[in-house]
Amino acid sequence: MAAASTAALVDLPRAEAALPPAKIARVRIYQPPNLNRLFNQSNMLCTVETDTGLTGIGEGGSKDTLEQCAGSLIGRNPFQIEALWQRMYMEWFYPPGREKIHALGALDLALWDIKGKAFKAPVHQLLNGAERDYLECYPTGGVGGAGMSLKERAAATISAGYRAFRIDGGVGLGGNVFDVHQRVREVAKACKEIREGVGDKGDWIVDFHQKFDFADALRLCRLIEEYEPYLVEDPVRDEQFLQDLPKLRKMTTCPLAAGEEWGQRWNFNPLVENHDLDYIRATLPNVGGITEMMKIAALCETHAVGIVPHFTGPVSTAALANCLATYPGPVLFEYNYGERPIDYLPECLDFKQGKLYTNERPGLGVTLDLKLVKQIGEVTTPITRRVYRRPDGSLTHW
Repeated sequence: MAAASTAALVDLPRAEAALPPAKIARVRIYQPPNLNRLFNQSNMLCTVETDTGLTGIGEGGSKDTLEQCAGSLIGRNPFQIEALWQRMYMEWFYPPGREKIHALGALDLALWDIKGKAFKAPVHQLLNGAERDYLECYPTGGVGGAGMSLKERAAATISAGYRAFRIDGGVGLGGNVFDVHQRVREVAKACKEIREGVGDKGDWIVDFHQKFDFADALRLCRLIEEYEPYLVEDPVRDEQFLQDLPKLRKMTTCPLAAGEEWGQRWNFNPLVENHDLDYIRATLPNVGGITEMMKIAALCETHAVGIVPHFTGPVSTAALANCLATYPGPVLFEYNYGERPIDYLPECLDFKQGKLYTNERPGLGVTLDLKLVKQIGEVTTPITRRVYRRPDGSLTHW
């Protein structure tokens, strides 16, 4: 019996055997027809091409940051994603800021796309499989438009199948002059109307958008507690999060969310670990790609914190669906594409009646029509910066 068992183990194929020997030969950078020039919402496109014909699609970054990160990939094994992430992070010695992390994340998406295509499986299967039937969503500005009251728009959004209606605590309530004391009262009044619109079974979100100092944020939170928001987003300034969010968490019953501007896990760790946030706004590729997102998700699961990613480009949204479908904690998507097609992405998002679904297409499940985008960069030369190795071969800073 023991001999038979040993023989069976010997005969089991290793997972690596399914992966063809491959090297990264080229990274190309493409500008979509509707380029968003805000770095943390960039929909710049990139492809990572291998010498076997497998190509991965990523999204994010800028031409210069993508080119610098891409040099760390040329000539290397595309399937060693963790090692490639570490190399891109370390190779220029100084820790990359949020702009460069965005580009690193775009290339990481493409590497996961390659790996999924090599296994002929969607990325969510590589991440142990989807845990939910669909991903609940809310649209940034709700459903409806001019001529509709807040109450009507809120009701229409819930009727369309979305989980929640969202309002910005400054936009749409009157002009560009921000009288904070008056605005607190206006927003509180608007939130009462929204609660009436979504009804007892609907949900709603308010984004303070970092417009309020601590005292005014606290005052507004307390005024809207009775209307039971799903969450209050960015209640105080980003520069004051570490000081003000812990205080605010203790002084209001409103669930709090923040983090759309943050980068990798170290930005989230203190507030998540201390339960000073109820939801994080971590998104792709901002945090550094799928590799880093799953580490942040593990941190959140450990501390029972939900994930409500900030809206992002369509390829990154497809990547988020693959990632967060596997997360067992609360997830809610900010989703702005509706059911309309995206011309340069004939295959991308599976969305219906307010809900986002995963699919079984390989990799990220995205197809890029190169005829509809403009190539603006190409990298084929590896960089030769110094990175040290420990005795076991793992990477460390020089």
